[in-house]
Amino acid sequence: MYSPRRFSLAPMMDWSDRHCRYFWRLLSKRAFLYTEMVTTGALIHGDRDRFLNFNPEEHPVALQVGGSNPKELAACAQMAESWGYDEINLNCGCPSDRVQSGMIGACLMGHPQLVADCIKAMQDAVSIPVTVKHRIGIDDMDDDAGLAEFVTPIAATGCATFIVHARKAWLQGLSPKENREVPPLNYGRVHRLKQEHPELEIILNGGLTTLAECQAQLDHVDGVMVGREAYHNPWLLTEVDSALYGEAPVPRDRLAIMNEMLSYIDQQLSQGMRLHHITRHLLGLFHGQPGGKQFRRVISAEAHKPGAGAELVDRALDEIRSRM
Repeated sequence: MYSPRRFSLAPMMDWSDRHCRYFWRLLSKRAFLYTEMVTTGALIHGDRDRFLNFNPEEHPVALQVGGSNPKELAACAQMAESWGYDEINLNCGCPSDRVQSGMIGACLMGHPQLVADCIKAMQDAVSIPVTVKHRIGIDDMDDDAGLAEFVTPIAATGCATFIVHARKAWLQGLSPKENREVPPLNYGRVHRLKQEHPELEIILNGGLTTLAECQAQLDHVDGVMVGREAYHNPWLLTEVDSALYGEAPVPRDRLAIMNEMLSYIDQQLSQGMRLHHITRHLLGLFHGQPGGKQFRRVISAEAHKPGAGAELVDRALDEIRSRM
């Protein structure tokens, strides 16, 4: 049996919202989905429906949270379980200054016992899996020993799944975007972590752009997580179920996917959603296809306008149909 996290799609701020995840689920039935990071403060004091609602079609889906207060994280874990999420994941990898100031994200790698306390509090509060996503290091903590010092106390709580972004993070001097690109990838460190902890489920994240690369990494780790490439070129997800889970491929074409999305768009618009909140996630569907640029141009130029509806998307699709 393959792990359900053999292939997962990364939590990405402003990108992996529920409309994006619904779209991704049409392309792969097996990919494990993650929400954008939501802070404990937003969940405890904000609009919970806005942050927690998701489409039932998204399962399996995990809620990623950011925070460092064990009691608050336990409360958020209970919300995740009551809302029906399949997992709750603690963010220990985001390097932005904004989250650092609240002791959220990658800065927590410098406080492994606090992270262990947080994970334990969440585990005690819920029955769904509690997992952690982190970097291979931060700043001068940049060796196998430093990574082991972070993982060991967390694993001692019974946490079994570690999603490891194979780049360290510079907490000062680099933007979040630069922290996704400038520090070099070090897959070997993630491989060695798995070798040293065969009992743990180790998921590798960072820099993967093809399913061939994913398959190669699966010789060393239990699962892979893909982010930006899947967002910009989502059609690669149509091969995930067959290539990585050994299931028979389901014949699909891009226009059939769009027909399903049109039904979803009609439903969401009837509930007051704005068109561009959905269509911005669809721009990569026709990546490299005849008419794809024209499709993107129509959607980008007009979907944000008041009153824009599904008929705009249908008109944009004429650019594709005319070239078939």
